[in-house]
Amino acid sequence: MYMFTRKTEPAAPANESARPSVVPEASNHTFMPTQSGALLSRGVSIKGSVKFLNELLIDGEVEGTIDSTGTLTIGEHARIRGEIRTKSVKVQGTVEGNIFVTERCELQAGCTLLGDIEATRLVVNENATFLGSAKVGTGEALPRRMLGIEAARGHFHRWVRRSHGPAYGGNAVS
Repeated sequence: MYMFTRKTEPAAPANESARPSVVPEASNHTFMPTQSGALLSRGVSIKGSVKFLNELLIDGEVEGTIDSTGTLTIGEHARIRGEIRTKSVKVQGTVEGNIFVTERCELQAGCTLLGDIEATRLVVNENATFLGSAKVGTGEALPRRMLGIEAARGHFHRWVRRSHGPAYGGNAVS
């Protein structure tokens, strides 16, 4: 049985082991995808929609939406321009757009986020740059004293310019 054919060459039978025609070069890349995850490596650029199920590590560029029920890691070389909707996200690179996660959002040292966050849990490490607003927790979890116009609209805002202190899990919120 033939899987793929070319006009000039006969295709190899399916039972023979396929050998790649190009051997990948060794890389000094520090990230390795997990067995159940995938990798969008440095130098790769996607314009459009990215969807995945389990885990994805992006160290390249994406312009568009990222949508998943899984876990996303944005590597230190990554540049994302668009909306992110996942279960959880760890940001090490640059994101220009809003992040919506159902569980945990972590902004690691050296990352830049220019956009808003909605998450059940938010961790902002020291030296992370975050310019936007954050809605953290669920509406029921917010204290009663915070109810007012913002809570009525469903928003709990914290403006964060640059993290430099121990408040809120190691971060200054101004």
